[in-house]
Amino acid sequence: MAFKTRTLLLAAALMTALAGPAAAQKVLKVGIGLSDDHPQGLAVKKFGELLAQKSGGKLNAKLYASGSLGNDVTMTSALRGGTLEMTVPDSSTLVSLAKDFGVINLPLTINTEQEADALLDGPFGQKLLDKLPEKGLVGLAFWENGFRHLTNSRRPITKADDIAGLKVRVIQNPLFIESFAALGANATPMPFTELYSAMEQKAVDGQENPGATILASKFFEVQKHMVTSRHIYSAWVLLLSKKTWDGFSADEKKAVQDAAREATLFERKTIRDFSDKALAELKKEGLQITELPAAEQARMRTKLAPVVAKFSKEFGEATSKEMFAELERIRARK
Repeated sequence: MAFKTRTLLLAAALMTALAGPAAAQKVLKVGIGLSDDHPQGLAVKKFGELLAQKSGGKLNAKLYASGSLGNDVTMTSALRGGTLEMTVPDSSTLVSLAKDFGVINLPLTINTEQEADALLDGPFGQKLLDKLPEKGLVGLAFWENGFRHLTNSRRPITKADDIAGLKVRVIQNPLFIESFAALGANATPMPFTELYSAMEQKAVDGQENPGATILASKFFEVQKHMVTSRHIYSAWVLLLSKKTWDGFSADEKKAVQDAAREATLFERKTIRDFSDKALAELKKEGLQITELPAAEQARMRTKLAPVVAKFSKEFGEATSKEMFAELERIRARK
């Protein structure tokens, strides 16, 4: 009997050992609008590797790229509903949930990547992320999208006035719409997932995005001209569903946070390296690139001043003042 009992116990232990890890493993679906070889996609994969390491294999992340699970708005909504675990939307798409996020995109406000890091990794950035849990979201970190540039299929942009009359696709966000309207463009909001075909079919003349996105999305195939306008700094937010977060143990939460922190450093380095090479690659692919002279960027700033003033109030005067004051402190420390 003792032998049979030991055999049964060993068999039970073996079955538990085999079934345990599979049963305990949680796979987080991460949806993004960009391709899997874009720096954002590479960073999500890195996050998944780090998460598996730090959780002892209990947590894993699986990437769903190229808008296969929807666009930024629909995926964020899925997180709030608990039907998707993670996504990495542009911060501008969160304005409808927490208007303060809009201040990040105020035109010609953030000057360098280093300023952006100091601002978003500090108390100001954390204050923004703290507004998300009540909306059913947990913000883990800010990732870099980069400074946005304008492309089009009609003409080179050598001065601010050249933007007038172009039909430009913009993010579905009033600040972006009014910014390009102030520059004289016909601003046309649409989801990113529809953009390539819209340019291919000449439904829009152009678009505005960072160089890494322009290259990775192969917009050079349907665009002729690009100007390095750096008109808006753009950030992504690494988001997790609060319903998913609330189901984690304390150890799992720590693993997620630690993986997010390391993946953020990886993402920023990756996208900056990629962006440095992007301009040369885009030129090689035939895109004609012009640089907006400082005097013309100053003219652009003047045209956009009423928009900055209006949206500083709309997004929250206190938040806007806090951001501008923090940027001044960051610049003073240089």
